[in-house]
Amino acid sequence: MAEQSNMKAHVSTYNGVMNFLKWGTVVCAVIAAGVVWLIAH
Repeated sequence: MAEQSNMKAHVSTYNGVMNFLKWGTVVCAVIAAGVVWLIAH
């Protein structure tokens, strides 16, 4: 079994990656909307 200290590090890394993906998705959606708006006008 994994040691508790390793599990804490894993959970911290996992949360960081999930947070990065969440905000990366939002930023990509905003950029895509801006590009669509520019093309439409």
